[in-house]
Amino acid sequence: MKQQYIDTVVGKIAVFVLNNNSDKTPVIFLHGVYFDHHLWDKYLNQISDRTLITIDMPLHGESRENIKSGWTIMDCAKMLVEILDVLGVQKVIAIGHSWGSMTVLRAADKFPHRFESVGVCNMPFLAPTSFQKLVIRLQHTMLFFRKFYTSQAAKALFAKQSLLLDSSLLNQLEYTMNKLSNRDVQQVDQSVIINADDTMNLIVNLKVKAIALKGIEDYVPNPPQIETLVVGGGHVSPLENFEGVLKLIHQLI
Repeated sequence: MKQQYIDTVVGKIAVFVLNNNSDKTPVIFLHGVYFDHHLWDKYLNQISDRTLITIDMPLHGESRENIKSGWTIMDCAKMLVEILDVLGVQKVIAIGHSWGSMTVLRAADKFPHRFESVGVCNMPFLAPTSFQKLVIRLQHTMLFFRKFYTSQAAKALFAKQSLLLDSSLLNQLEYTMNKLSNRDVQQVDQSVIINADDTMNLIVNLKVKAIALKGIEDYVPNPPQIETLVVGGGHVSPLENFEGVLKLIHQLI
């Protein structure tokens, strides 16, 4: 894939494009918190009839330069459309995981004409409770014990059986998380989780074709009024359930 950097409202974002010289609608993939664009590698190999785009979300992967402080998920939605503008993509199929799906939802709500369809995997859409916010802040006190923090994050993100059957899941999380400083983790959690607002109304009023997917042990509930595929696993379906997520992609394209 060809890598380039695009200046956006949140900073300089690493964008990766595989141009398949097709008139079919391109597909863009957005990853979730603590991962990077490699989350989607196996799926790119399954699509050969259209241009494919992946990005590293702010502070993740290669998107670490000139990232502004205090950005919001809505800024990420603007970032997504800015990337499409620079690439000259007028309409796209967007598929996101967790934070990526939260970004896709907000962008599709504000700019529905830019999206042919959207796939939202493991999408949080309810505002966190005061207790949940407190728990996250308490967990941040353990960041100095990074290996322990990462192992606890893995238990929250992956289904127990997934971790037992595939030890590489923890290794992948450790690899991408190690690129994040403690301050980065706190900033991302603040912007994506603690400051997240309720988006039930965006889902109900969405004007773009949408399909959702979640793991049966995922901590997020089924989004209302959207066809939802429930698959085995926890919150990181792109790594835990390849066949289920591939089915979602094929239904969208």
